[in-house]
Amino acid sequence: MTLWVFGYGSLLWNPGFTPVATAHARLANYSRSFCMRSIHHRGTETDPGLVLALDEHPGSLCDGLAMQMHEAEYDATMAYLRERELVSAAYLEKLLPIRFSDGREVTAVTYVIDPDHVQYCALDLEEQARIIARAVGGRGPNSEYLFNTAAHLAELGIPDTDLEWLSARVRALIA
Repeated sequence: MTLWVFGYGSLLWNPGFTPVATAHARLANYSRSFCMRSIHHRGTETDPGLVLALDEHPGSLCDGLAMQMHEAEYDATMAYLRERELVSAAYLEKLLPIRFSDGREVTAVTYVIDPDHVQYCALDLEEQARIIARAVGGRGPNSEYLFNTAAHLAELGIPDTDLEWLSARVRALIA
């Protein structure tokens, strides 16, 4: 059995496991956005930051990276991912179909936002930028999370105009 994880945010630059293989992949009906308030890693309960999540929007597409897990390390990898991604129950773990650029389709472990969770938010880009520019959490500045993700998407050749705009705006706000 081949086991895949779909990365679209920090998993791109900090997967926490060593993949057997990686490939560009596309997830249908979800979009990447800063729609989750971060009260642990990139903000605090009193001053939340924002982290990326996959928000369900029929007809949308999200390009990311499929990472194949070592079959022998499946249990350890899944335990690690669940501890990391499900820390506040704002994400839901789903097995969703992703498509590779060659047309092949596989099922991947994917972490999507629970729109009914208290940490879910829908903010305009300017408000996102203002929050990201100031927030700091247990894993560091929220801006570092944004910059790392945007840089890795660019390195992978995956365009994301919202993250590109946010990166420029947050740099201007911090300057």
